[in-house]
Amino acid sequence: MSYTVAIVGRPNVGKSTFFNRLLEERKAIVDDISGVTRDRQYGVTDWNGKTFNVIDTGGFVPHTDDVFEREIRKQVKIAIDEANCIVFMVDVVTGITDLDDTMADLLRRTTKPVYLVVNKVDNGTRQLEATEFYSLGFENTYFISSITGTGTGEVLDAITDGMKEEDSDDTLRENALPKFAIIGQPNAGKSSLLNALIGQERTIVSDIAGTTRDTIHTHYNMFQKEFMLIDTAGIRKKNKEKEDLEFYSIIRAIKAMDEADVCLLLIDAGKGVTAQDVSIFSLATRKGKGIVVLVNKWDLVEKETNTARDYEKALKAKLAPFTDVPVIFISVTEKTRIFKAIEFALEVYENRNRKIPTSQLNEIMLKAVEAYHAPVVRGNTVKIKYVTQLPTAVPSFAFFTNYPDDIKSAYKNYLENQLRTKFRLTGVPIRIFFRKK
Repeated sequence: MSYTVAIVGRPNVGKSTFFNRLLEERKAIVDDISGVTRDRQYGVTDWNGKTFNVIDTGGFVPHTDDVFEREIRKQVKIAIDEANCIVFMVDVVTGITDLDDTMADLLRRTTKPVYLVVNKVDNGTRQLEATEFYSLGFENTYFISSITGTGTGEVLDAITDGMKEEDSDDTLRENALPKFAIIGQPNAGKSSLLNALIGQERTIVSDIAGTTRDTIHTHYNMFQKEFMLIDTAGIRKKNKEKEDLEFYSIIRAIKAMDEADVCLLLIDAGKGVTAQDVSIFSLATRKGKGIVVLVNKWDLVEKETNTARDYEKALKAKLAPFTDVPVIFISVTEKTRIFKAIEFALEVYENRNRKIPTSQLNEIMLKAVEAYHAPVVRGNTVKIKYVTQLPTAVPSFAFFTNYPDDIKSAYKNYLENQLRTKFRLTGVPIRIFFRKK
């Protein structure tokens, strides 16, 4: 199993700053509003040659009527269950609060190693004040400053000392798994899909649009299938967001696309394909990601004989020119065809990673060129002599020709369609380049 460290504590003690420092990137949303991190966030880091996962949790609030805070509490408990060790973060400026006591109480009951980390200790006075935290009774207590990084090395040394080599290897292996991002507009049912697939309340689901502000990584390992699922904040048009946070969420969703191999684009069947869906789709295409389109809430649509067929035709007309994508009609609430969606995603993942031997590529594609020649340009006969696949993440092909600049897009589309039909590249954008031979 991979090794996981969870960072827990009450709101605003600096958990996300510490998390970002470990990952050396701005992954968690950091803001002065308490409770900005609503869900768990995942990252991978290494120290002393050992690799491990880090989870940043929402601030722990024990008893409250606020729906989000109630959910945060549930999330923290799940993170503690999942982790191999726990970093319990407190803050020297505020001192020990009732919330810290409640949390300490909860953590004393776990058999897992707990590292008490006192944050914001950045001068001698605070160093003295921090000693009061020894009264919480945790053997491993460290004084750090997340912002400057002082003391974080000692915490990491302690964490990695408790790790085995094989834990590190497993973590690396897990991070090499296929990654599927669930993308789409707010309220299309992304988080509900994630929860339905893994059968537990992994993300906070509510009817308020924009509940998921961060991306959430989930390891899926069931029915002989293993991959990472990334749930993203809904992407909406720019003019609506007044809050910075909303802006960050959109950047985060785009970043999740960058991390993913395949994007599952969720569309609300009732609303049909909107301009926003088309722009999300073309963004994923431009980024060279595999795509599977899932039409959710299909159970609510009134059906006649060819409803699905006509719907798919209209949908593909809007997504043109790239229409070679699987379209699956699902219902998350009734769990209809959601596992079929995963099978398609795995298939698209295979397609995206397919490497075609040069000999086979030439044998088949040069026949296609013979069957339909490129049009003559300014009296010149365009000849294609050789094809090769380029070593890139996105299937890309170079056609060597005497007049690379004279090949029109219609002929390029013909070659693309031939590649698709002959080599099973469904769901994957293809790049074609013409080079001087």
